[in-house]
Amino acid sequence: MSNDSEILIGKKPQMSYVLACITAFHKGIDEIIIKARGRSISKAVDVAQIVRKKFMPDVIIKDITIGTDEIKLEETQEVKKVSSINIVLRRTKK
Repeated sequence: MSNDSEILIGKKPQMSYVLACITAFHKGIDEIIIKARGRSISKAVDVAQIVRKKFMPDVIIKDITIGTDEIKLEETQEVKKVSSINIVLRRTKK
């Protein structure tokens, strides 16, 4: 999968991620992955639902993967565990 097909959720407003998803689908990408960690998980779920319910009803949720990522903190060298989610959206028709 190309970088255009991965949307990393961060601190921007959720509508900017919705726009990124819609733009990717309009470029011809059939499947995108919305990725988030920690506190951004709820925003990722909201983005997926807004894309599906308000803008592109032909998009389905193909897969949802949850897990835990280990992040090594540079200053203390300790390992911190953070929850993560990947939501795969697929366009069913063009």
